[in-house]
Amino acid sequence: MTGQVAEAPSGTAEGTDLLTVGVEEEFLLVDPHTGAAVPAVDLVMEQVPPELRGQVEREFQTSQIEIGSPPGLELSSIRHSLGVLRAALADAAERAGVRLLAIGTGPVDGPVPPVVDKPRFDRMIERFRLLVPGPGNNGMHVHVGVPDPETGVQVLNHVRPWLPVLHAVTTNSPFARGEDTGYASWRSVEWERWPSVAPTPYLESHEHYERLIRQLIASGVMLDEGMLYWYARLSAKYPTVEIRIGDVCPSVDDAVLVAALVRAMVATAMDDIAAGRPALRTDHHLLVAAHWRAAHDGQEGDGVDLTDGELRPAWELFDQLIERLRPALERHGDLDEVTGLVAGLRRHGTGAARQRAVFARTGRLVDVVEDVARQTRGAGRS
Repeated sequence: MTGQVAEAPSGTAEGTDLLTVGVEEEFLLVDPHTGAAVPAVDLVMEQVPPELRGQVEREFQTSQIEIGSPPGLELSSIRHSLGVLRAALADAAERAGVRLLAIGTGPVDGPVPPVVDKPRFDRMIERFRLLVPGPGNNGMHVHVGVPDPETGVQVLNHVRPWLPVLHAVTTNSPFARGEDTGYASWRSVEWERWPSVAPTPYLESHEHYERLIRQLIASGVMLDEGMLYWYARLSAKYPTVEIRIGDVCPSVDDAVLVAALVRAMVATAMDDIAAGRPALRTDHHLLVAAHWRAAHDGQEGDGVDLTDGELRPAWELFDQLIERLRPALERHGDLDEVTGLVAGLRRHGTGAARQRAVFARTGRLVDVVEDVARQTRGAGRS
């Protein structure tokens, strides 16, 4: 929610048409014995190594903590940064007597931890009251550099029909309050309570984008530009497009895959813009339906094909996306790694599917928590 990264992705690499990418990840802090969320962020922050503290932030609730990777061109650098940060943060959590989970929301019932003591957060609670629904909503935000805000707005128009496909791939929160919610991403359902959460509208220009922000703030549904919780937006701080639809990914492999796909989506959009190809002007309500279906079914069910409004298997829509992104993936040198990571995703399923598989085997949410903690630290997919 804070929208902070350690360093701003700066756009295209000098002398090339390659785009930088950076990742923010939010995590849940839980009791190592019960799996319930605990208000331990201050204790964990004290244990973070000094050299990494610039890349670690408090989040909205005291049961959450956030990391930001430095931006880069190579997926290997993103993988290294996320691996180092996750491992260091998992160690810091254990030294503080808690456990770090890369999970969309807490699966185990328990008291709702308080909000971090910051004036801005206090104002949010004063205005919006009981919209904080549970132990903490944890997402993944991917920043991709763009050359200027006007191009960025056009990119938002081009990527919006494809974001439900990405939404399904990133589902990682099927359990809440001790039971299966029936959704692959319960975080998405809880997150929708905030009035400024929505698919990005079709935007006529950067001036239109800024005018909408002013109007939304004046309406009272946002305190400031930082509360623009559209699924894709321009960063308020950096020269980037920020894609923020997904649950936090359970493993580094999953996070690297999503980062590569998002960068390729932005690069493909820029190719379309340069070639004069128009964005698909998807009906808003159909787009809402596609995102609901993605949150409900995840990658293991059906999705809405926004070219005709029909249901298709989610994997069929994902394969179409990969084929569309192939030239951009090749140009950035990511195709081979993405191909391998997609194969792994097919074998193991999304984070939601993995959690359900563990619960089906053991019937114990503490085992789900244990498995997510193992993946969070970097032990790979189960």
